[in-house]
Amino acid sequence: MAAVEVHRFAQCITCHAWSPDRSMLAFCPNNNEVHIYTLMQSKWEKLHVLQKHDQIISGIDWSARSNKIVTSSHDRNSYVWNLEGSEWVPTLVILRLNRAALCVQWSPKENKFAVGSGAKTVCICYYEQENNWWVSKLIRKRHDSSVTSVAWHPNNILLATASTDGKCRIFSTYIKVVDAKESKTVSSSDAKFGELILQLDLSSSWAFGVRWSPSGNTLAYVGHNSMIYFVDEVGPSPLAQNVAFRDLPLRDVLFLSERLVVGVGFDCNPMVFAADERGIWSFIRFLGERRITSSGPKYGSQLSGAFRTLYGQPKHGLSNDTNDHSRPQGTVHENCINCIVPLGTSGSSKVMRFSTSGLDGKVVVWDLENQADLSEYF
Repeated sequence: MAAVEVHRFAQCITCHAWSPDRSMLAFCPNNNEVHIYTLMQSKWEKLHVLQKHDQIISGIDWSARSNKIVTSSHDRNSYVWNLEGSEWVPTLVILRLNRAALCVQWSPKENKFAVGSGAKTVCICYYEQENNWWVSKLIRKRHDSSVTSVAWHPNNILLATASTDGKCRIFSTYIKVVDAKESKTVSSSDAKFGELILQLDLSSSWAFGVRWSPSGNTLAYVGHNSMIYFVDEVGPSPLAQNVAFRDLPLRDVLFLSERLVVGVGFDCNPMVFAADERGIWSFIRFLGERRITSSGPKYGSQLSGAFRTLYGQPKHGLSNDTNDHSRPQGTVHENCINCIVPLGTSGSSKVMRFSTSGLDGKVVVWDLENQADLSEYF
């Protein structure tokens, strides 16, 4: 088992984030509040409760450099929280949305953040010193449905989005008053704000989590059809491949290195994917399992197990395989995992520790330091 810490904070957690020094944890207990805890003498103590939103908070991100917290909510608003003395003070963000804000993420330089929404719109927000508020420029009429996830490229300009229209898109977010000219890269030097750089139509179902690799050379996103998609050489001629699995769909994804990815979702157990020397991605194993039960390419799911119990079917009756590829039951999480956060150093090319939270109210810290079978991929 790779899990080293398991903490249950609430009945349900919608999202979570860590302070820059990892000493404090912020999460939403499935309501309109943000609870901030700290570890004191081996016990988690509640420090603050941030109350400003009117509806469920859908996204939290804690900036590593400036120590600011940004939140997004179904109330169509977003706030940037600054620690002044012992109090967290909110600053309103002008989003101009008519539907729920669904996700939020700081850019690598933390001079912008992106908010995805149910209004088929992405808001790129930046601070106006004169008025002491955060304003937004909107990327409109590019998505055909809700934007479920956003991910910043390391160059601070390109932004990837996943949407329930089944597509993953990459946009330029260059804002003249914010981004210095030297920050422009070759791939985005001629792109104006909101320009569509690339559209990927790989998924035939809702697309959820999306993430860039540490170098920005590879993009991964997941769909509701139990598939994960990898795109290399993002540009005019991208190289795309997908990995299908028999278990329940993933909700989010995280690169641990250029060749190692963890996906989390409805199966309540993080899934590890890795690329070989040729760059071919494949499923490796579940993180919560104690041993790999088979070397075969297929394996059963919790849902399949439920149907076998209901209809009294033997395990081998579900497929043509002669071996039993079912994975062990009894995972660390007891319900859908909807959030995964790295716990490595900002800007590091590899992440050995990360945390997950889900609808079971748990926050689990995973450590891969002693996972010998995965060390070759770091």
